[in-house]
Amino acid sequence: MPGRIDNSVPPPADLSIIGLRGVPEIEAGDNLVQVIAAALTATRYEIKDGDVLVVAQKIVSKAEGRSVLLDEVKPSSAAETLAEEVEKDPRLVELILSESSEVLRKRPGVLVVVHRLGIVLANAGIDASNVRDAGHQERVLLLPEDPDQSCAKLRAGIRERFGVDAAVVMNDSVGRAWRLGTVGIAIGVSGLPGLVDLRKRPDLYGRPLQVSETALADEVAAAASLVMGQADEACPIALVRGVPYDRREASARELLRPANLDLFR
Repeated sequence: MPGRIDNSVPPPADLSIIGLRGVPEIEAGDNLVQVIAAALTATRYEIKDGDVLVVAQKIVSKAEGRSVLLDEVKPSSAAETLAEEVEKDPRLVELILSESSEVLRKRPGVLVVVHRLGIVLANAGIDASNVRDAGHQERVLLLPEDPDQSCAKLRAGIRERFGVDAAVVMNDSVGRAWRLGTVGIAIGVSGLPGLVDLRKRPDLYGRPLQVSETALADEVAAAASLVMGQADEACPIALVRGVPYDRREASARELLRPANLDLFR
């Protein structure tokens, strides 16, 4: 939980990131633990206690049936008005609004919202990339209903299947207000601290750190993105070994900055 002092965490001696290949196209209802087991076998890698499995948001959303056909969406008058402002499909804007609690920024081509999960991101995380259309009907994916719970279920399934306690992180790619390009972040976490509080840990000269907090889950998510890719790499699962952390129950909500402390709002 935020505020806990984790200053006993040692620096990593070695870190390895292995992209698990051979993952098939995921359909609604697929068992992701079985998919992970098959990918581990194909990669000839064994999962161990303390490892971290990073899974792409898209395969979790697909397995959980979070796809929507745009032809089945009826936009409201509010969605149609906003769609004209931002030059987007009114059906897509309707989905964005239904998944959001607040619109923060808008201009042609850009719609930044607060997702109902509390995450600030473009288009409420709704995306059509790497999503198979249904015939001539365009399909898009929503974020999972509860990414933390999805990670917890995967972690429990992995423990039951392999007899090991491995953390699970769900990553997604987002843009940032002050830098170009997207970067992987953790939108779901189980078994890994989202935020590591390093305050009071001494620096090289013995001075206690005053404000340092590390977004550990985000760093793991971003590192895994290097092997998972964004386009046609077909590698939506990565195994990360050597991440230093105190084992504890956690949540990606630890990483959300409270609105009253957000200087960009």
